[in-house]
Amino acid sequence: MPVVRNLGRAASQLLQSSGCGCGVSLVPVRAIGVSPRQVASDASFHSVTFSESDHPRVLITGGLGQLGVGLAKLLRKRFGKNNVILSDIRKPADNVFYSGPFIFADILDYKNLREIVVNNRITWLFHYSALLSAVGEANVPLARAVNITGLHNVLDIAAEHNLRLFVPSTIGAFGPTSPRDPTPDLCIQRPRTIYGVSKVHAELMGEYYHYRYGLDFRCLRYPGIISADSQPGGGTTDYAVKIFQDAIKTGKFKCYLRPDTRLPMMYIDDCLKATLGVMEAPAESLTMRTYNINAMSFTPEELAQEVQKYVPELQVTYNVDQVRQAIADSWPMNFDDSNARRDWGWKHDYDLPELVTTMFSYLGSDSRIAQAN
Repeated sequence: MPVVRNLGRAASQLLQSSGCGCGVSLVPVRAIGVSPRQVASDASFHSVTFSESDHPRVLITGGLGQLGVGLAKLLRKRFGKNNVILSDIRKPADNVFYSGPFIFADILDYKNLREIVVNNRITWLFHYSALLSAVGEANVPLARAVNITGLHNVLDIAAEHNLRLFVPSTIGAFGPTSPRDPTPDLCIQRPRTIYGVSKVHAELMGEYYHYRYGLDFRCLRYPGIISADSQPGGGTTDYAVKIFQDAIKTGKFKCYLRPDTRLPMMYIDDCLKATLGVMEAPAESLTMRTYNINAMSFTPEELAQEVQKYVPELQVTYNVDQVRQAIADSWPMNFDDSNARRDWGWKHDYDLPELVTTMFSYLGSDSRIAQAN
């Protein structure tokens, strides 16, 4: 295909000559406007087919983000350490590197990603590579490349090699015209961030590949996820992690959202439990391919009041970031996750009091917390 190769070469030269100085390596351009999936829908492949009696061979992309390390730990306990491969484009910390298999994988490098799947006989793929809401708005071209082009690579490879594919979605997949309290699984979406748009695209493309190619695509719309062992990653709900860190370190917290901004939230253990639950659910029990999941819904003010039970002297101020506030105002206030609870038995364990107690049990070695306890 000489025309495609020439276009790819020209695009690559254009990217390399960009004057942005950002040093970001976007894509070895493999094709423009042409899917790499040049196979018949009924073709057979020499890949390992997952059976219920065998452990899956798992690859996690974007694995050094907020959820990947925890998911790898959970899956390794269940399926064995060597059956779960963590991957990212960043260098992992020593404790992550030595905890189980880790490889470099750039989801924008289609050929390399395909080789990883084939050489490691992957049967399950968890695709966590993405730029989150606030970071994505600051760099739309990169977010478009990672969140959309990367998704296309993963979809093509998963369909070709008969993988069970999980792609997370988000509260950000909804927009200001969506019903907000509660937000059902099926309704108008129309998000206004590149992150949200890319996630709606992922939901629809995954469903299309399921019906067109038989891809076993599964997706959950996550609420804001709160974890004690991860740093905020540029999301609009990250204040709910930072308040715990600031309460312990300084006793002062400055929130970038209004005190009455209600959003759905979830502790990371519930999130990982739901992710494994939907992946293990029998295909015949799934009435849809993308589900809402929910645990609790609170405002910054309500969270601060609960945190102040442990750190009474915590000083909370509000300095509203208009970009993040506008994003939050377009998102659901509460999720309707009744379909997930009915179809595959989803049930959360952590409400707000349990969340705060658990976070401080991990973070609360500071004397202020000890005295409060």
